Amino acid sequence: MFFRKKAASVPQQPMDLDAVMQKFDRESNVRIWEGKSKAVVNCVLAIFSLFCMYVTLFATWLEELRLTTFVAFIVFLAYIVYPAKKGKQKVNYMPWYDIVLMVLGTGAFLYYAANALTIIQQGSKFEWYQIVIGIIGIISLAEACRRSVGIPIVIVAGCFVLYALIWGLSNPTLWGKLNYIVHYLFYGKEGILSTPINVCSKFIVVFIIFGAFLERTGIADFFINISNAVVGGFSGGPAKVAVVASAFEGMVSGSSVANTVGSGSVTIPLMKKTGYKPEFAAAAEASASTGGQIMPPIMGAAAFLMADYIGVPYSNIVVRAILPAVLYFAGVFVTVHLEAKKEGLRGLTKEELPKLLPLLKKTYLLIPLILLVYLVSITQRSIQYAAAIAVVAAIFVSAFNKENRITPKRIWEALAAGGQGMIAVAAACGIAGVIAGTITMTGLANMMINGIVTLAGNQVIVALFLTMLCCIVLGMGVPTTANYCIMAATCAPILVRMGVPAVAAHFFVFYFGIVADLTPPVALAAYAGAAIAQANPMKTAITATKLAVGAFIVPYVFALNPALLFIDTSAIEVVLIIITSLIGIFAVSASLEGYLIHNMPWYQRVMSLLGGLLLIYPGIITDSLGILLVTIVVVLQVITKKQSNLKL
Repeated sequence: MFFRKKAASVPQQPMDLDAVMQKFDRESNVRIWEGKSKAVVNCVLAIFSLFCMYVTLFATWLEELRLTTFVAFIVFLAYIVYPAKKGKQKVNYMPWYDIVLMVLGTGAFLYYAANALTIIQQGSKFEWYQIVIGIIGIISLAEACRRSVGIPIVIVAGCFVLYALIWGLSNPTLWGKLNYIVHYLFYGKEGILSTPINVCSKFIVVFIIFGAFLERTGIADFFINISNAVVGGFSGGPAKVAVVASAFEGMVSGSSVANTVGSGSVTIPLMKKTGYKPEFAAAAEASASTGGQIMPPIMGAAAFLMADYIGVPYSNIVVRAILPAVLYFAGVFVTVHLEAKKEGLRGLTKEELPKLLPLLKKTYLLIPLILLVYLVSITQRSIQYAAAIAVVAAIFVSAFNKENRITPKRIWEALAAGGQGMIAVAAACGIAGVIAGTITMTGLANMMINGIVTLAGNQVIVALFLTMLCCIVLGMGVPTTANYCIMAATCAPILVRMGVPAVAAHFFVFYFGIVADLTPPVALAAYAGAAIAQANPMKTAITATKLAVGAFIVPYVFALNPALLFIDTSAIEVVLIIITSLIGIFAVSASLEGYLIHNMPWYQRVMSLLGGLLLIYPGIITDSLGILLVTIVVVLQVITKKQSNLKL
C-alpha cells in the first residue's frame, strides 16, 4: 500500500513473484503501458501526486470541491491503470467500454466539483438528471474499487445499498428512495465524501508518496540484511529474520500481501533450507507480515483514521499502539524460536550472514523515519508537513548511496508510484464511506448495536466475542483501511455502549479486522506465503492463525483492562505491564507449541496457557497467579530434563 518492496537479491527463485502478487494482491493486476503511452500515464500519475501534495499542504479550497476533485482523479486513474479482469493484457490497449466508464465516472464527480456551491445551497431538492449523475458516480467508483481492490468490499456495499433500497427506508416510492440514497451517499457528507475519503485525501496520500520515496532509498533490503546480521545466526535464524524484518517494514508499509511476498521471497526459501516445514515457513512470514498492519507509526493508515474518529492527536494513537504490537511480534518470535529448538534447526552459517559493521554504516537510511516520528510527536507539526519534510529527507539520505541515489528521474518515478499507490486506498475509502453512510442512513447501526447489547446482557466478554466474529466476517478480503472504516462505523459503537473506552474499542475492532488476512477461508497473506513456499494453502492459514495468537488475545486484554494501552496508569505500572505481558505471551506461545525446555505434556500446556493469559491481563492478583503457574511449569520442565539426562 505505502510502498511495494522489491525482493532482495537471492539465488534463483522457484516461483514468479510477480505472478504471486497478481494472484493474491489485486493492486498488482495492472494494464501494460509501454513507450510513449507509459510515459504519458506516468506523467499523469506524477501530476496527481503533486496535486495531492499541493492541495493538502497549501490549498484552502471548499471541502466539497477538494474531495470531489480528488475522487474524480481517482476514478480517472483507476480505469487507466486497472483492467476489468485478471489475465493476460494487451500492450497499450484500453477497450472502448472502459473509456466510456472512465469519462462518465470522472465527469460525474467533476460536475459536482464545478457546481459545488450551487449543490450545497439547493439542500435536498435535486433534478432528475442530478440523481442520474449521482448514480453514475457511485457505480463508477464501485467498479474502480472492484478493479483495484477486489470484489468482496463491493459486494458488502451492494448488499447494504440493496437493503436500504428494499427495506431500510420508509419512503414509499422507488424514485423517492433513490433520490434520498443518492443525496445522502453522493452529494452529502455522510457517504462517499465522509471521514474515510477526507482523511485519505488529507493525510494518507502524503504518506503513500513518502513510502514511494523511501522505497527508492533501499530501506527494505536494509531491514532484511540488518535482521539477518542480528538474528540470522541463531537457531532457526531465517524465521526470526522474517519476524524482525517484518516488524521493521511494518513501520512504513501497509499491505500484508506485499509484505509477505517482498520479505518472503528471501526468508521463506531460507527457512525451508534450514529445516522448517513449508507450511510453517510460509505461515511464519505471513503472520509476521500481517503484523506490519498494527506496527506504529503507519498501522496500515488506520492510525490517521482512528485519530479522526476518536478525536485525539495522531501521536496519541501511535504511542498506545506500541505495547500491543510488541506483544504480537514477541509471540510470533517466541513460537518460531521454540519450533526451531523443538526440531533442532540451525541458523545461517557465518559465510551466509551479512557483515554487521558495513550495515551499521547505512543506518542513515532511518533518518526520514526518525524525523517523521519526531516532527509529529515532539514538535506537534501537522502530519502533512511532517510527511513532506520526510520526503525531502529521503531524497537527501539517498545521496549517500550510489546504488539507490534518488535522481530527478527517480523522483518522477516515485511520484508516479505514489500516485498509483493512492488509487486502491482511496477507492476503498470511498466505498467504505458508502457502507458507513448506508448503515447510518437506515438506522442499521443502532439495530446491530441494540441486538448485540441485548444478546450480551451485562457481560462485556460476550459482547467482545460477538463483535470479534462480526469483525472477522466483515473483514474478509477487505483492505485494512476500508476494513477499519467499516468496523469503526458498525462494531466499535457496540463496545463503547458496553462501557469499553473508545480508544480500546477502536483498537479492538482494528485488530480483529486485520486477522482476516490470516484466518481461513479468505487468508490472502497466508495463501501468498504458501504459493512462495509451495505449501498447502489451508494448512498454512491454520498454522499462521496459531502463530498470530497474540492478535486474538491482546485485544481482549486491553478491552477489559485498558492499562495495556497506557490508559489511566502510572509509569511503574507500565513497566510491570510490559514485563508480565512479555512473560505471559512467552508462556502462551510455549503452550501452543507444546515445547519449552523439552516437549510438554498436556497438563503443563494447560497450566502454561492459563498462567500466560493471567500474566497478560494486568492486575496484582492475576500476575501473582500467573507467575506461580508459569514457575511450576518451568520447574517441572527442568526436573524432567535433568531426569532424562541422568537416564542417558
